[in-house]
Amino acid sequence: MALIRIEGAVKRYGAAVALDGVSLSVAPGDCLGLVGESGSGKTTLLRAINRLTDLDAGRVLVRGDPVESLDPVRLRRSIGYVQQDGGLIPHWTCLANASLVPGLLGREEAREHGRRALDAAGLDPDTFADRYPRELSGGQRQRVAIARAIAAGPDILLMDEPFGALDAITRREAQKTFIQLRRAGGVTAVFVTHDLAEAMLVATDVAVMRAGRVAFQAPAEELAGSATGYAAELLEKAGVAV
Repeated sequence: MALIRIEGAVKRYGAAVALDGVSLSVAPGDCLGLVGESGSGKTTLLRAINRLTDLDAGRVLVRGDPVESLDPVRLRRSIGYVQQDGGLIPHWTCLANASLVPGLLGREEAREHGRRALDAAGLDPDTFADRYPRELSGGQRQRVAIARAIAAGPDILLMDEPFGALDAITRREAQKTFIQLRRAGGVTAVFVTHDLAEAMLVATDVAVMRAGRVAFQAPAEELAGSATGYAAELLEKAGVAV
C-alpha cells in the first residue's frame, strides 16, 4: 500500500488553478521528486500532504487515512518538513531548533534526540549545539533544518527546494547527506525542486509538473531514456542527454 496517495487533487486561488486533477502515489521507502517551473503546482501539492494547504477537490491519504480526517497538528508533527529557507527559529540555538519536534511530542531526552539528529545531518553537536543560525553558513543552516525534520524519527519527510540557495559544492554535499539519511532510515520522501538533474540524483521516481498537472512521470533511472515533450525540454535545459 502506498504510504502517500494523492487522488484527483484540485486547488484554486481565485481564478488561478494551482492543481488540476493531480493523482500520484509514493510507496514506503521511495522518494518522489516533484519538478517544475515556478507556478507549476509542486509546492502546493507538497503542502497538501501535511494540510498546510487544503484541497478544493480530490483527496490526500497518508498512511491510508484521508488527511482531512486527521488532526492537522498531530499530522504535521508526525511528518518531517524542510522549508525552502530552512525556517529555523533565529533566537534558538542549533540544538534547540533540532530538538523542537521531540519536545513538542513530549519525548524524554528531547535534546538527546536533537544531538543525534545534528550528528546524522553532518554537524558535530559538540561544535554546533550552542551556535545560533546567524553564526552558520547557508549549508550548515540547511543541515540544522534537516536535523529538526528527522529528530523525532518520522517515516515521512517533505522537502521544499531545500538546497536551491546553496553553492554547487555545498549543494552536492547536502544532497549526499540527504540520500544517506533517507536510505539508512527507510524514510519515504517527497522532494520539490526546479532542477530536474537534482531530482534524478536524489529521487527514486520523478513527476514533472506543468500548469498544475503531471506532464510526465517515470522512475528516476529511466527518465533520461523515456522523457518526451516538456520533460525532454527540461532535460535538455539541464544538460542531460535524452
